Amino acid sequence: MKHRAWPPHPSRPSHFCSLRFNRPSNSKTDHRRFSSTPAPPSEPMARDFSQLPFDVLLKIAAPFTLPDLRAASLVCRSWREGLRPLCEAMLFLRWGKRFKHGRGGVRPNMDKALDSFLKGAARGSSLAMVDAGLLYWEAGKREEGVRLYRMAAELGDPAGQCNLGISYLQAETHNLKEAVKWLYKSSVAGYVRAQYQLALCLHQGFPLEDHFSLLHLAVAVIAAKWYQRAAEGGYVRAMYNTSLCYTAGEGLVRSHRQARKWMKRAADHGHSKAQFEHGLALFSEGEMMKAVVYLELATRGGEAGAANVKNIILQQLSAISRERAIFLADNWKSLPSPR
Repeated sequence: MKHRAWPPHPSRPSHFCSLRFNRPSNSKTDHRRFSSTPAPPSEPMARDFSQLPFDVLLKIAAPFTLPDLRAASLVCRSWREGLRPLCEAMLFLRWGKRFKHGRGGVRPNMDKALDSFLKGAARGSSLAMVDAGLLYWEAGKREEGVRLYRMAAELGDPAGQCNLGISYLQAETHNLKEAVKWLYKSSVAGYVRAQYQLALCLHQGFPLEDHFSLLHLAVAVIAAKWYQRAAEGGYVRAMYNTSLCYTAGEGLVRSHRQARKWMKRAADHGHSKAQFEHGLALFSEGEMMKAVVYLELATRGGEAGAANVKNIILQQLSAISRERAIFLADNWKSLPSPR
């Protein structure tokens, strides 16, 4: 078989064109082209960060935490001055959390906590807006809570976007379109609670936004994807649902190994139903003592059915094994999780 040679035959046009170089009009070399003197900067390059308007800077930095604000303040003197209100807001946010949870040597005081959060919100911190909105929501003043959630959400705060989306789901008149819109924005930003809530919306067949219109035939796949993302981010309920998706082959390829892996992770993070399910799996595999530990934890978590199975297994164990299993359950601590 003959292969076409490269370069092509002179009689055939080439597919490759050389670049044309403009020759200087004078025969003398233009030494200015090779001058070591740097060219003056163009107008866009001449601008620096200090020219960013303060109102734009505050909107960008509204979701920043204190370490982020400290780092941004080092960029230039102008930013240090512009970010001063948000740095002050962090102080009010810290005191608000102390009053809310009774930390730092102060007693819990919801009024003082709300006052501190509102002062932080007035200085532009979306973190303070979310905390103030949550206190209003828990106090039954949902309109005030939603107003603050919306302020934080429009500033790009993922927690504010998530809480706003959930508030639309829990409203007397559900606004599912707005709920999915804000949950999606928060999910894309990596907020695991929003990813879980969005997966629930998809799983339960809620009406979808336009950007999901081509995915109606694969809703289970998309829901499982968000479950798995939230699970990988440490959200315990998503771990449990991811395990169920692998068990049923719903949205994910059926896999007993992956189902067991995520069920155990959920159980180790304190999910009582997962502890019950994992305990049953261990029982079926003959791991009696381990099964008793997880079933005992599930019983303490409110799973009534776990107690019946546990009592059956205990009858098959020696007194020493029974005492050992209860001792392990008494000293068990769940793994930490984001929420």
